[in-house]
Amino acid sequence: MKKRGQFITSCLALMVLMTVALVGCGSNNNTSTNATEAPATTTAATEATATTEPAAKKPTVAFVYIGPPGDGGYTYQHDQGRLYMEKELGIKADFVENVPESADAERIITELAQSHDIVFTTSFGYMDFTLNVAGKFPNVKFLHASGYKTAENMGTYFGKNYQASYLSGIAAGKMTKNNQLGYVGAFPISEVIYNLNAFTLGAQSVNPDVKVNVVWTNTWYDPTTERQAAISLLDKGADVLLAYQDSPATLQAAAERGAFAGGNDSDMSKYAPDNYLTNPVWNWGPYYVKAVQAVMDGTWKSEQYSGDMADGMVELAPFGNKIPDDVKKLVEDAKAKIISGELEVFTGPISDNQGNVKVQEGQKLTLEEVLGMNWLVKGVEGTIPQ
Repeated sequence: MKKRGQFITSCLALMVLMTVALVGCGSNNNTSTNATEAPATTTAATEATATTEPAAKKPTVAFVYIGPPGDGGYTYQHDQGRLYMEKELGIKADFVENVPESADAERIITELAQSHDIVFTTSFGYMDFTLNVAGKFPNVKFLHASGYKTAENMGTYFGKNYQASYLSGIAAGKMTKNNQLGYVGAFPISEVIYNLNAFTLGAQSVNPDVKVNVVWTNTWYDPTTERQAAISLLDKGADVLLAYQDSPATLQAAAERGAFAGGNDSDMSKYAPDNYLTNPVWNWGPYYVKAVQAVMDGTWKSEQYSGDMADGMVELAPFGNKIPDDVKKLVEDAKAKIISGELEVFTGPISDNQGNVKVQEGQKLTLEEVLGMNWLVKGVEGTIPQ
């Protein structure tokens, strides 16, 4: 299965890990190095307070990123969460960017584990590598984004971003003039499939005649490929697009044709404010604070954490300049119902695009069923590549 960052071919950069635990008046610094070099091993230092009593040791923290913080999307949002955690807890964390989902990831995670108390690995493809390293370092806490494998010292975290995809679909369903929407899918994995389905269901909730054409790029960040996919959907007649990649390429291509579009992961309105729809946004900061604080308090335990719009991990980006107030109100009303629990995205009746009933009327998919979704809802024109 292809996963986030498999096709990133940019030169890898690795941070030389010069972390010193911030305690009393101590501090840490970040420096960079080439990803082929082993990061330096550091040890935590504890300074005495002004009263000569030792201060409580703060944990050393590191992050592994699939792309650069400047991608404007997925990694950018994780990095914003890191900065938020640093500010709230007074801990200077290290990070390694552009780490491929390959054996190189396991090497880098291993190096980080030698000098850090907590390691966050932020992409699905790091799952098995993180698990392997966790088995070798039982005293280090590992937290992996979007995966499903755990250990005594390894937990997972992600969120119900499909809630925001559903809301984006409502906006798209109201903004289309010809009932033809387009979705630029990243990889045909469950994470992308359930977001595509949620987007479609949201659009159909306000416009039953709408159709969604999907094109798969097998990329997380490849602006050229993603732009070509967006153009192919526009050529087929789609006048509103949503993309699940980390780049704004789909939005920029749509803007050139006078169409509306949204991206993924972060607010991308600055790239084409007059053609921007909205899209799901991650807010990782509060979770990072919670997790690190739990380690500091000695209360951390392995779990599979799933955030949502109610706890703020999942948000909706601001609307573009030309989204009418009545459309905004429809979305905001639905958002309030999602947060209150009145509205569950995957509530039946729901059929797949082959005519099979997948969710009976009145029934709701469990989170486990959503996370394992491998079928497309009625109204999606396309298939899931094998």
